[in-house]
Amino acid sequence: MAENRAPQCARCSTKACENRGGRMSEGAPPLDNLPGFFPMKLMPDVFDRAAAEFEKPAVREFARLASVQEFQCFERLSDGLRAKLPRIEELIQFARKCGYKKLGVAHCGGLMKEAAMLSDILEKNGFEIVSVQCKAGCVPKEEIGIRADQKIVGPENWESMCNPIAQAMIINRAQVDMAIMLGLCIGHDTLFIKYCDVPLTVLAVKDRVLGHNPLAALYHSDSYYQRLRRKLD
Repeated sequence: MAENRAPQCARCSTKACENRGGRMSEGAPPLDNLPGFFPMKLMPDVFDRAAAEFEKPAVREFARLASVQEFQCFERLSDGLRAKLPRIEELIQFARKCGYKKLGVAHCGGLMKEAAMLSDILEKNGFEIVSVQCKAGCVPKEEIGIRADQKIVGPENWESMCNPIAQAMIINRAQVDMAIMLGLCIGHDTLFIKYCDVPLTVLAVKDRVLGHNPLAALYHSDSYYQRLRRKLD
């Protein structure tokens, strides 16, 4: 069988890159003892290029603040580490660390209630909020080639297309310091990311069945969602 020459970190059992608890004097693990699919073996030049990017002052400071934020999400107790911050608190803390004042919320039209709650919380924490939902512009789905029988609300009814490109352009023009995605559909989120020109984070992703918690399907893939593990014919 030919050796796989693509990185396969998801299948690595060594956790060598994390090296948590290792002594500083020991340094990084030697590459000779690592599996052949390690990115450091396959693409060493990438890490040199990444290191050069981290030398840029703005990038280095952003990365430093992100790492400080990660540290502050835990507390060290007598019985070990404990996580203590939900993501929304992390978002607030990190935005403050970065000195951000104006935040843009790009949200799904199906999460209007959640978007209003988020906007209210962020405003109470001192941020100026710009929000734009996916259906803004009221463009009919026929404009992108959707047939009548492909409309969610039925073939005889008007249905607005999701417009993540316009969402991104509005967020860009509003000159926000950071954009926040809230529940955009798969594909629509991809387009938003492509066209968004400002720093971007995600508060929640779309999962209509699992209350926007897609990892639940992974956790139950050995039981309720066994069908996910069946090989396609």
